[in-house]
Amino acid sequence: MIITISGESGSGKTTVGKLLSNLMNYKFISGGYFFREKAKEYNMDLINFSKYAEKHQEIDHEEDTMLLNFIKSNDNIIIESRLSGYLSYKNNINAYKIYLFVSENERINRLKLRDKNIDKSDIIRRGRSELKRYMIFYGINYKDFSYYDLIINTDKYKPAEISEIIIKRLKDKNI
Repeated sequence: MIITISGESGSGKTTVGKLLSNLMNYKFISGGYFFREKAKEYNMDLINFSKYAEKHQEIDHEEDTMLLNFIKSNDNIIIESRLSGYLSYKNNINAYKIYLFVSENERINRLKLRDKNIDKSDIIRRGRSELKRYMIFYGINYKDFSYYDLIINTDKYKPAEISEIIIKRLKDKNI
């Protein structure tokens, strides 16, 4: 089985994905990790690299290709990225697609704790940059929830509780 986890930065995608992979003994891959590593390669912070990626479509396409190849060549995986659910849907990949929703205030609070040198305007700018890139490059709004099998508001739950909700849903659906 393939499980995708999508959502904005700070929604808990990586934390929940890692917890689920441990609970289910699945492989885990993070699209965010790829993007951060690319930013380091270019010697840029995430905000400037996001702006750079707006004009260099190959950055997102390289990540998408890597994610799709991983999905197509593996089973029993959990893959998190903003577009993993959409990419699975678009490519007719049989995956259970999860979207983790987070309010802007909670997202900003979480990201300020995680990334010490970031401020609210940087977080908002990065989110707008990502939304813009996906609209320009793919013609999609990754916040369109119609691609997903399960949507969870992560403002209300701790990561372990979210993992339990997902596992319960999978069992209830006999997946």
